[in-house]
Amino acid sequence: MAKIRSGRVGEQIKKELSQLIQMELKDPRIGFLTVTGVEVTNDLSLARVYLSVLGDAEAKENSLKALDKANGFLRSELGKRMRLRHVPELNFKIDESIAYGSRIEKLLSDIHDGKDNDHA
Repeated sequence: MAKIRSGRVGEQIKKELSQLIQMELKDPRIGFLTVTGVEVTNDLSLARVYLSVLGDAEAKENSLKALDKANGFLRSELGKRMRLRHVPELNFKIDESIAYGSRIEKLLSDIHDGKDNDHA
């Protein structure tokens, strides 16, 4: 039962954080980023927020620093928007799965293109 609730809370946090980051935060260090997922512990004390940031390693690092600085603001806004007794602690992490997936897709495409050239 707690697992279902933590999943629903995670999805709601994902939706609200996406809106907050996009509309409310004015920090120039935050680049083009997307909230790709939120994992909430069963006791709702910690939320791991996975982000996909467009750009190089420096852009990713700057975005993480800016979000860590805005952590208190984000938590207080989440508390106003969601009816939770305790807002989970937010822990931001870079989600490398999209970059990994596109790299695999490129490698497969290169292999496929190489096979087509061998048969010509």
